[in-house]
Amino acid sequence: MQFHTFDASYVEKLKNGDAWTEGHFVSYFSELIHLKLRSRLKSRESIEDVRQETFIRVFSALRSKEGIRQPERLGAYVNSVCNNVLLEHYRSGKRVDPIDEQTESTATAPEPNALSQLLTKDAERVVRKILGDLPKRDLTLLRGVLLEERDKEEICRELGVDREYLRVLLHRAKGAFKNLYLKRFGNEKPF
Repeated sequence: MQFHTFDASYVEKLKNGDAWTEGHFVSYFSELIHLKLRSRLKSRESIEDVRQETFIRVFSALRSKEGIRQPERLGAYVNSVCNNVLLEHYRSGKRVDPIDEQTESTATAPEPNALSQLLTKDAERVVRKILGDLPKRDLTLLRGVLLEERDKEEICRELGVDREYLRVLLHRAKGAFKNLYLKRFGNEKPF
């Protein structure tokens, strides 16, 4: 491949839509973009999508009011646009499509069986028993923050503490709950 240098005259011809210059530009950079993308993308369709989007953006910039300020750096500009389009392509591949109603209805969890319902009730009973054995302040704090998911500012006002100290109290309350749980059940599971 023969490397090409660019100047203001070349960029001006591109901007004005000179057919030969556009053909040369697309041919030259298509080959470079293909070389760059073939190791990064799996499908020809993806490579073609990124290539076309790169050209669309470069031609838009060329023909915009500002144009390209450094014609001699056209190659670097095309490369950076291609990199940005490639990153956007990677990100778009990680997006999850919304679930349609038909898929949602087949993906719902099955109804709990009798055993899982019994285990859940046993776990609730154990948690309630341990909560009942906690000091009143710890109980109020855990119930408000974790079970009822109340606003922490509201809980701070009720307890007369600032937000930072609430974090300390919550940590202590969780520790007290854990200690009571371990005293009762050790390493065995109660349910």
